[in-house]
Amino acid sequence: MTYEERLQNVTVLGAAGKMGSGILLLTAVEMTNLSLKPENKDKTFVLNAMDLSNEGLHGLMKYVKGQVLKIAEKQTVWLRSIYADREDLIENGEIIDQYIFDVLNMIRPTTAIEVAYGSSLIFEAVSENPDLKVKILSQIDQNNAHKPWFFTNTSSVPISFIDERAHLEGRVLGFHFYNPPAIQKLVELITSSSTLPAMKTFALTYAKALKKIVVPANDIAGFIGNGHFMRDGLHGLNEASTLAKEYSFPEAVYMINKITQDFLIRPMGIFQLMDYVGIDVMQFIMKVMNPYMKNEDLHSDIVDQFIKLEVKGGQMSSGAQKDGFLKYDKGRPIAAYDPTSKEYIAFESFATKCDDLIGHLPEGALPWKKAVRLRNKEEVFGTFFENMKTMETLGAQLAVKYGVRSNEIGKSLVTDGVAANEEDVNTVMLTGFFHAYGPVNDFFN
Repeated sequence: MTYEERLQNVTVLGAAGKMGSGILLLTAVEMTNLSLKPENKDKTFVLNAMDLSNEGLHGLMKYVKGQVLKIAEKQTVWLRSIYADREDLIENGEIIDQYIFDVLNMIRPTTAIEVAYGSSLIFEAVSENPDLKVKILSQIDQNNAHKPWFFTNTSSVPISFIDERAHLEGRVLGFHFYNPPAIQKLVELITSSSTLPAMKTFALTYAKALKKIVVPANDIAGFIGNGHFMRDGLHGLNEASTLAKEYSFPEAVYMINKITQDFLIRPMGIFQLMDYVGIDVMQFIMKVMNPYMKNEDLHSDIVDQFIKLEVKGGQMSSGAQKDGFLKYDKGRPIAAYDPTSKEYIAFESFATKCDDLIGHLPEGALPWKKAVRLRNKEEVFGTFFENMKTMETLGAQLAVKYGVRSNEIGKSLVTDGVAANEEDVNTVMLTGFFHAYGPVNDFFN
């Protein structure tokens, strides 16, 4: 089966979710572009958007239409060449409208999983639940005579586990898009020892068509991205727990969040990042990973406490940030949650005190937005962190400790066989998490 033939009938499971919607959009555009080639104009391409929520599917189509409009507006010259034989399409607006129609016309929104029984390729983007993934993929495979290929968007579940439990005979691989898929350039590609070689070849061709950066990860729970993030987050939680013995919990969260953002030059602090991903999602991922970790315990009492209090973070369907460890106003953190009083405490009531405790930034400090664009990062960051190491302030000391730990985590992902090399670890964190520098570096040696 050729690349084009494999993409003639595709299903995206969980298509209305924040990950599924992006996967559906990218796949719809790629399938449409293929269908518009002269050699494929007599072929039928079908993309099933399967989700349990009719409301979600309605919103999905609005999302796809809006995104395709943006895509089309950026490539009107190319579209003119594609529709050159259409005498009825003259103005750019007419060509753009036709392209949007062609993309949307390919998508079949549905709540029936049975549509996947006729697909040759299935993208799975349901919740990060190993048993649910196995149940769904097994059901489809048992009812699909085409021996379909399964691309799972799992960020933590071993591919070999899914393959063996669902009896897929090597017809599954991990194709982990980063959130949001339509914008993020990174994809982690995970194959098991049983994965069909042809699947990997197809995956690389598909990723190239989507202009994605592919980083291979070995089939070890959590892979590279969550392998680093879960441990990095746990370090932040443990540091906050230590500070909370002397200060209030909201004050501790504020300080660690500020240190990880400003002192480590990251796009957001660690508690904001955990809120962005979802505290409940973080808990679930750690539960998935933990049985595979022989010499460590990936668990946090604080995370468990917040879940019991039903403070989960995450994102609304609109993309807006839900409150978690922090409370947000127009995407900006303004307060921290106190699990004792069960209320958010405004930063303004303690920020000055905490800022004084943390101390000033080292000389040469730059905000992440400027630092990430530097061409001489090694030189600038090297000087910045050397200055930090000479400081005796609380903020500097905790930041150095944090940097050292992040470095250790990155290196262990290589020694433990998760990543092939340190460069792959750094690529994931630079591209998938938008860090200004990789965790494996010489700054914290």
